[in-house]
Amino acid sequence: MSSKAVLDDGRGRFEKALTHLKDQLKKIRTGRASAALVDTIRVDYYGTPTPISQMAQVSIPEPRQILIKPFDASMLKELMKAVSQTDLGAAPQNDGKVLRITLPPLSGEQRLKYSAKVKEMCEEARVGMRNTRRDLNKHVDGMHADGGLTDDEHKKVQTQVQDLLKEYEKKVDETQKAKVTEIEQV
Repeated sequence: MSSKAVLDDGRGRFEKALTHLKDQLKKIRTGRASAALVDTIRVDYYGTPTPISQMAQVSIPEPRQILIKPFDASMLKELMKAVSQTDLGAAPQNDGKVLRITLPPLSGEQRLKYSAKVKEMCEEARVGMRNTRRDLNKHVDGMHADGGLTDDEHKKVQTQVQDLLKEYEKKVDETQKAKVTEIEQV
């Protein structure tokens, strides 16, 4: 494996970690409603746990409201049961055709709790990225020991790995700042 391949592998792994973090952050509630809040909910659809997105249309008609319109109206009760068992902090309302979830405004305490959760998740992503850096550096050290890299190339690749880590840690910081700002907006 060449030094370019090591860097490409590192970039791919860092990108994957950042994408995973962003997907996880979508599930954290902010002052606004989001379809991602119900993405992980599974509904018993004729004996099979099915994601809501595969059995209903999810829309956001108002900033704090989620509207779920099932493709099969007979599944409305199952949908309501599944949504009621989540920790959204709001009870769904059934009008016979659709499910409406009106999210209450976040209290100051909830905002602090969600902001702390975001910071914790971002730190976990940074730790994962640092572990990736360690793995990449071990691989580079092995290449150096096998004679595949000169001393100068070895130091250069390790510096490039560190620069790559800094680039992605900065992206994590930006993501964290944006999400915390979104949570703290009233």
